[in-house]
Amino acid sequence: MAIRITRRRLLEAGGAIAGAATLPVSLTAALAQENEVHGLSTFGELALPPDFPHFAYVNPKAPKGGSITIQIKRAGGNQSFDTFNTLNTYVLQGDGAAGMDACFDSLMAGSGDEPGSLYGLIARSVSVSQDKLTYRFRLRPEAKFHDGSRVTAGDAAFSFNLLKSKGHPTYRLILGEMESAVAESDDILVVKLSAKRSRDLHLVVAGLPVFSEKYWSTRNFEASTLEPPLGSGAYKVGKFEQGRFIEFDRVPDYWAKDLPVNVGQNNFDRVRWEYFRDRQVAFEAFKSGVITFQEEFTSRIWATGYDFPAIHEGKVKKEALPKTEPIGSQGWIYNLRREKFADPRIREALGLAFDFEWTNKNIMFSSFSRATSYFENSDSKAVGKPSPEELALLEPFRGKVPDEVFGEPFLPPVSDGSGSDRALLRRADEMLRAAGCKRDGNVMKLPNGQPFEIEFLDSTPSLQPHTQPFQANLKRLGINATSRIVDGAQYQRRLDEFDFDMISRAMSGSAIPSDTMRVIYGSEAARTRGSRNVGGIADPAIDAMIDKVGQAKSYAEVVVAAKCLDRLLRAGRYWIPMWWNASEWLAYWDMYERPQTKPKFGSGAPGTWWYDAEKAKRIGKA
Repeated sequence: MAIRITRRRLLEAGGAIAGAATLPVSLTAALAQENEVHGLSTFGELALPPDFPHFAYVNPKAPKGGSITIQIKRAGGNQSFDTFNTLNTYVLQGDGAAGMDACFDSLMAGSGDEPGSLYGLIARSVSVSQDKLTYRFRLRPEAKFHDGSRVTAGDAAFSFNLLKSKGHPTYRLILGEMESAVAESDDILVVKLSAKRSRDLHLVVAGLPVFSEKYWSTRNFEASTLEPPLGSGAYKVGKFEQGRFIEFDRVPDYWAKDLPVNVGQNNFDRVRWEYFRDRQVAFEAFKSGVITFQEEFTSRIWATGYDFPAIHEGKVKKEALPKTEPIGSQGWIYNLRREKFADPRIREALGLAFDFEWTNKNIMFSSFSRATSYFENSDSKAVGKPSPEELALLEPFRGKVPDEVFGEPFLPPVSDGSGSDRALLRRADEMLRAAGCKRDGNVMKLPNGQPFEIEFLDSTPSLQPHTQPFQANLKRLGINATSRIVDGAQYQRRLDEFDFDMISRAMSGSAIPSDTMRVIYGSEAARTRGSRNVGGIADPAIDAMIDKVGQAKSYAEVVVAAKCLDRLLRAGRYWIPMWWNASEWLAYWDMYERPQTKPKFGSGAPGTWWYDAEKAKRIGKA
């Protein structure tokens, strides 16, 4: 299914129907010197030739069959970890179901060996104008929706315009520089981008889901719905029970099953996503075999929980696979829209109260490393003083950004591991006072005279063992720090409305950062309800550096600009960095097989795996 490695989804997702069916006169010259290619990439180079048979990390002879049951561990867009009440994951309304992207194909699909490259799926090829602003996709005539109707350029144009006008805020922000998407004929789609377009906008567009115009013409795209939508992907919605589980059935006559981008993938007959509000209950479901594939994130469970009969009997396997891909950022995020967090000295002082060394040793079995950068395990992580190339980008902002941006990047302090480092707490108290806070007995008061109170919002209690010692240190500073655990739907609503003090947040990394980061760190996103810039970061220097990332002409230029961005973000004290893991922890009932080769970027699990009937029979799961 579409849990394979791909760039097809921005979130995990038009109004206006595509314009005139004839090409504008202005396109004539632009298309005169087109170069037709079988794929697209960030910098114009593709590793695979037009006749490549399949990706190197798949087993092209992988058998089809069996099932796999997973718990949702990553969410995007309107998705919630705890529940779902809509099958439309591409809008703001509702709590979207897991796995829905498996139902929709895109023009092109990605490779796990090439970040920033896409190869033909619905589109067999694409012609690119000399100025790289016009893309003419040639669609495959065999592309079909699940009802047998043809996928046309009109459907693609409709979809892209729909997402731009009525899609989730992230889509609307990213597609702002897509000027038009027009069907020239049933098999020719012309997409025109603004001269201000981001470097990777063509990849974003080529990875968008394609909907049926006929289907959505009689339905409200922005509304929540439990009607399974018409798609064209390898899977379609099967049985589901709102808020509890959803199944996807493999489409046996899937039109694209033999295309190179699909060979060796989409191997399970049924993929089922289970929902649990409690992480421990979910683990018990795995132990009993209700969940059959588990990506583990809890160090306590990884270190001590995998001691049950099925493990000892060899029915369940446990593996730690090294991560070769960039690691995203994880930390406690301040809501900068709250006056109490306006001063970066206050934000830094609060971070001094978190004792990572004690937490890692006593709660996480010394399994993690301290996060210090927004680009861990990546070339884009800033280290040491800025290079001459970095300084060239940063100099225009001297005097407008903290001086430390031009020196060593900020690193969180290393504690004495006691759990309550007095030296760090004393330093935190001094910084709070320097920022205008005052101590009144046991109460720290903000510069406006109000007691300093912080509510940590979450939808699960799983981080409470880590958060409570941190909160105890904040209370030693006179700050009343509390936690509020709400259900997943309420949590998402409060994030959409930016109604919180602090939250914990984990975001995936990227091997080639792009200016789509503006939806996370950009000023416009900070003002957009439901955006991924939940912290409210709004800084012209950061906006400009994101633009530099997007304007980079080579990977080396991307790295320089991303390092500058990392320095600016770290200097802003916009978060309290948590930790990162150099391994991917996987556990599964031993009825699956996987290819001998894994992708260069990611583990390939479970998208390239398959069901082994003999193994399943041996462990009593056939």
